Amino acid sequence: MTRTPPDTETANEQGGAVLEGPGTREESGTREESGTREDRRTRITVLVALGANLLIAAAKTVGGLLAGSPALLSEAAHSVADSLNEVFLLAALRRSRRPADARHPFGYGKERFFWSLLAAVGIFVMGGCFSFYQAVHALTSESAESYDGYVAGIAVLGVALLSEGASLLRALHQVRRQGGVDGLKDPALRTVVAEDGTAVLGVTLAIAGMALHMVTGQVIWEASASFAIGALLVYVAYWLGRDAREQLIGVAADPEPSRKIRSLLEAQPEIDTVEALLTMQLGLDSTLVAARVDLVPGLDSEEVELVAVRIKRSIAHVVPEADQIFLDVTEKTGPGKRAGESPAATGERGGA
Repeated sequence: MTRTPPDTETANEQGGAVLEGPGTREESGTREESGTREDRRTRITVLVALGANLLIAAAKTVGGLLAGSPALLSEAAHSVADSLNEVFLLAALRRSRRPADARHPFGYGKERFFWSLLAAVGIFVMGGCFSFYQAVHALTSESAESYDGYVAGIAVLGVALLSEGASLLRALHQVRRQGGVDGLKDPALRTVVAEDGTAVLGVTLAIAGMALHMVTGQVIWEASASFAIGALLVYVAYWLGRDAREQLIGVAADPEPSRKIRSLLEAQPEIDTVEALLTMQLGLDSTLVAARVDLVPGLDSEEVELVAVRIKRSIAHVVPEADQIFLDVTEKTGPGKRAGESPAATGERGGA
């Protein structure tokens, strides 16, 4: 039985475009180049944040020790934690782009989520817990009140506020360049935005606590600021860690790409039913797609093979991030009955 190849425009409308292999590889290469460019921008953003945090951490530590301010020392711990986390993020950017190998056939995309999880743990332990300790220590300490160095400490925090604000603006600018909310899908960039945003708010709380302590003579204001900073850091750590945990366990692709893939499969004239469609995000621009479909009766093995290859290419064209595509193709022989598994029940890398 000979079938006439569909017109390209019509096939595209039906979701069954017959794509040439080289074209698919070119799209994959373009996607990888775009990802590499975005990684370079993210690396610059992380390096800017790292440089700012190292300088600010040193200044906060010196100022906090001279002034004996718990709020300022809490902010120093916050900046140290952020600096360490930026080192984690740089490792994530470098390691997640390594090509797939025999030991890791699906690549290293999830490295980003692993290092993002470590960053969340660092924020919780080094930032949040130390801030709580400083608050408790301020309330229980019986040392005499002294405001020596408080003015210099507030000045240090003012400079820190400007530096953290500049780093935050840089991160938000990149988020905007990468599509707004979609840009926050990158765990490295999302972590930088969360850290810088938390730092701006934390510095503001520390300045308010120190100023109120000086005006009222009540240490409770500064202790409260440390408690608030600690609670803020713990919440941000929980939020980042929860997201990284979901990605490491394995989360499905967004609803829109899944809907497009299902619509494409259901539009194929050779497919009778779509029994199951499973997806999982492997990285920022890498998604695994596994589908079990029943074909209409009457197709020979050669036609089944051609249909399977065409469908995989069509999926890769409609959803470019779907670079790991597996089809379980069977042929119905009657109502409620299914033939043995077709030779086309295979997975192909890159949708080819």
